[in-house]
Amino acid sequence: MRRSNSLFSAAFVVFLALFLPFPERSLAAPAHQIAQVVMVHDGDTVTLQMDNKRYRTRLIGMDAPEMGQRPWGRRAKDHLQGIVNSAGGKVFVETDMTLHDKYDRLLAYLWLDDARMVNELMMKDGYAVLFTIRPNNRYAERFRKAQGSARSAQLNIWGPGGLKERPIEYRKKHPRQ
Repeated sequence: MRRSNSLFSAAFVVFLALFLPFPERSLAAPAHQIAQVVMVHDGDTVTLQMDNKRYRTRLIGMDAPEMGQRPWGRRAKDHLQGIVNSAGGKVFVETDMTLHDKYDRLLAYLWLDDARMVNELMMKDGYAVLFTIRPNNRYAERFRKAQGSARSAQLNIWGPGGLKERPIEYRKKHPRQ
C-alpha cells in the first residue's frame, strides 16, 4: 500500500509539472512555437508573426552592432536577413525565464528547421557579441564558444577594420530618444 501511494504521488507530481502552465511562460509563446519573421529591424531584433499576432522580438544572449555603427550595423542586419531568408522566414521560437525586456520586446532564441540557432549563428559568423543577462542564460556557454571561434578566426567584427566599440558602449553614448 505504501509503495502504491508513493507511485501515485510521483505520478501526480509529474502530471502537474507537465500539464500545468508555468505562470510566467503562459504570457507568451510556448517554447518552440513556429513563427514567421515578417521584418528584420537590425542585427538582433525582428518582428515575428505567431497565432495571428505580431511580436517585436529581441534575440537573447547576443548584441549586434547598432545601425549607427557603420558599416557593421547594416552588415549585421543584412546577415540576419540572409539567415532568415534561407529558412523562408520560418523559425521556431524558444523563450527563457524572463519573457520581455524593458522595451516590451519578446525575448527569444530562434531556431531553424535544421536545428541551428539563429542567435548562435550571428555570433559564430562574427556579427554579434555575447550579451547575457540573467536569468536568460540557458545557452551562455554555447554562445561563449561561438564568439570565441569567430574571434579566433578574426571574422567580420573581430577582423581588421572590425567593430571599434561594443554595442552597449555605443548605446551609452547615443541613448534612445
